[in-house]
Amino acid sequence: MPLSVTPRPARRRIAGSLGVLLAVGVVLIGLIQAAPSAPRRELDPRIASIMRKPDYRHAQWGLFQQDPQTGKVTQSRYAGQFFIPGSAAKLFSVSGTWHTLGGDHHFVTPVHAVGQRRNATLKGDLDLVAQGDLTLGGRTRKDGNVAFTAIDHTYANDVPGATLTPQDPLAGIDQLARQVRQSGIRRVDGDVVIDARLFQLDPALSPVPTPLIINDNVIDLLSTPGAGPGAPAGLDWRPKVAPYHVTSSVRTVAAGTASDINVSSSADGTRIQLSGTIAAGSAPVLRVAAIKDPNAFGRTALIEALKRAGVEVRAKAVGPNRARQLPRSYQGAPIVARYTSPSYAQYAKLILKVSHNLGANLGMCLMATSKGSTDCEAGFPVLATFLERAKVDRKAVQLADGRGGNPADRTTPQALAQILTYWQRTPEAQRFRTSLPILGVDGTLADSCRSCPSRGKVFAKTGTAAGGDLLNDRLAVGAETTAGYLETRKGHYDVFFAGVNGAATPTADINGVLTIANDVSDVAAYLQQQAAGQH
Repeated sequence: MPLSVTPRPARRRIAGSLGVLLAVGVVLIGLIQAAPSAPRRELDPRIASIMRKPDYRHAQWGLFQQDPQTGKVTQSRYAGQFFIPGSAAKLFSVSGTWHTLGGDHHFVTPVHAVGQRRNATLKGDLDLVAQGDLTLGGRTRKDGNVAFTAIDHTYANDVPGATLTPQDPLAGIDQLARQVRQSGIRRVDGDVVIDARLFQLDPALSPVPTPLIINDNVIDLLSTPGAGPGAPAGLDWRPKVAPYHVTSSVRTVAAGTASDINVSSSADGTRIQLSGTIAAGSAPVLRVAAIKDPNAFGRTALIEALKRAGVEVRAKAVGPNRARQLPRSYQGAPIVARYTSPSYAQYAKLILKVSHNLGANLGMCLMATSKGSTDCEAGFPVLATFLERAKVDRKAVQLADGRGGNPADRTTPQALAQILTYWQRTPEAQRFRTSLPILGVDGTLADSCRSCPSRGKVFAKTGTAAGGDLLNDRLAVGAETTAGYLETRKGHYDVFFAGVNGAATPTADINGVLTIANDVSDVAAYLQQQAAGQH
């Protein structure tokens, strides 16, 4: 379930803050009501039954379904009205980044030797020039593709069931270190410096993209139950980089009891404490803690990796990243290592499958750098130009971030259908379509409709925006949406939107949000079945 998780300060152009803060109670803005347009096909009674549920008494449902080849509309309900899209907004930002960079674009992160070489000694610094590589090898499988799970580790503090991919988060850093040694350097009589000048940090984007990203800028914290009630929980964490240190006071409680694990950390993020309880016999419980200084973290990680590779660095491993000593240019400073990422299409797949918020916001910064700007906000005009070329009604889309978490974000179902139609008319139609979550198969739709007739026939980006309704001790679900493709017959795909704004859960239990998400997925499945003649 893709969630908007973190509030952010006001953008220079757009004020406000939003997020899914399940413990803090941020209530989302309502929508202007309008009379629904008449549907072109009789609404499936199963869909009508879902819409009549008590949870949706004050909500607004939207539907849109269209054949992109003929333009024929078969379902339309509030299709021209603004909806809060949640993470369905990533369809716009990821499409813009994909078009700007190219699906086959690879990020090449170099390490320069700045100084003089004397035999195996570098009298100077090693500078890693960050390129906005989203994973830096931390998710790359042996086949070169990017690994993901149904519920990503970045959601571990908010959504139950988040799991880790098996890849080493430091894989790219280790590869760079080995290449430095292979270049003949055995000693660095200087420092290691991270060059993060690719773009400036923009606090209006949350999570804030950084030019250097290791393990999504988080520490993974995995607790396992002890032998029985009262026993301390087991603890493992990654990536292990100095001076980060993790302790746990989590205790095991009786089987069947709900696990409740909390994370706290020091001001600089390097001292992390886990507390709470975990049920005996339960699956391991994952939590994450933020890496608050990615550049200092990356510097230490590279120095430690160099040591493992047999390269001694004179500077202490733990310390600030001394960016002030970076050169104006690297002319005459040879590249002694480089890490090449998987294609951007692989990163787009990761972002869309798991609803990766950091990756979606990063796209705005990368669109800006494509035009020579270090200001991430300069990515929005690039996206606007692309949407116009893609024949998307730009005035029917409002975006202030890349992930779909800003309170200003709105789109109409028709605009989402337009960006989806654009891809159907390109040579990369299949590549883009299969980058979306697939109903009952993978991504945020993996656990929906696993045995229904629509399994594997709905390809769609999901979106959720919710907040705590403290007045009524429940969750206000501002948006639960899905938009993508329905396979109506072999090789033929309708574009569609199905979503609800303004719903509410019976209690403050997050499982109520999951129930609404399942309802929206069921609506998508019934649209597919009706179009395919299956009832």
